[in-house]
Amino acid sequence: MSTGNTSRAPIRVLLADDEAMVRAGVRAILGSGGETEVVAEAGDGREAVELCRAHRPDVALLDIRMPRLDGLAAAEEIVRTVPGTAVAMLTTFSEGAHVTRALGGGATGFLLKSGDPYELIAGVRAVAAGAAFLSPKVARYVIDEGLDGGRLTREARARARVTALSPREREVLGLVGAGLSNPEIAARLHLVEGTVKAYVSAVLDRLGVRNRVQAAIVAYEAGLVEP
Repeated sequence: MSTGNTSRAPIRVLLADDEAMVRAGVRAILGSGGETEVVAEAGDGREAVELCRAHRPDVALLDIRMPRLDGLAAAEEIVRTVPGTAVAMLTTFSEGAHVTRALGGGATGFLLKSGDPYELIAGVRAVAAGAAFLSPKVARYVIDEGLDGGRLTREARARARVTALSPREREVLGLVGAGLSNPEIAARLHLVEGTVKAYVSAVLDRLGVRNRVQAAIVAYEAGLVEP
């Protein structure tokens, strides 16, 4: 929904893909939304890491299969060394192992090149705002399979972990699981954004998870969010 605020700074994006034509197409799609600015482009994973350190973009959008350093390894290094940059994968590969490693390594978005262009714009917007975004096919995998085996065991474990949260923390976790960003949660719960940020940090710490995607998985498995 538009807020009518035309002075908002654009989302600064680093785009990494070893195919120049793919980068050109993605750049054009992002430009059509009017909210993003591609500040750097990389043709391999190592260059992506170096450019992230130099430009400090809001979002790093990475392909998986790239020379020198693949996108998954690059994502892990960016998460570790450039904490202010959110990482999203944009790839043709949706194998479970890739999804598991990307999300486990700290990526908060996993988008497919075969998806709708609007999905790409929405995904970049979401991860830049601190939320998580998964393509529908990837989300289905995460909900059905999780990050390890044994669905019933996972659900029981998730419910047990959630009992350690306060009622307000469970409410915040459910909204994180629904994909809301901190400003959206603040508006929904009539809280200031700083308070929401503190709640989210506390929830991640109490659950022992690294990022919002993993927290969202717990929320789904505990039944706080409808698939």
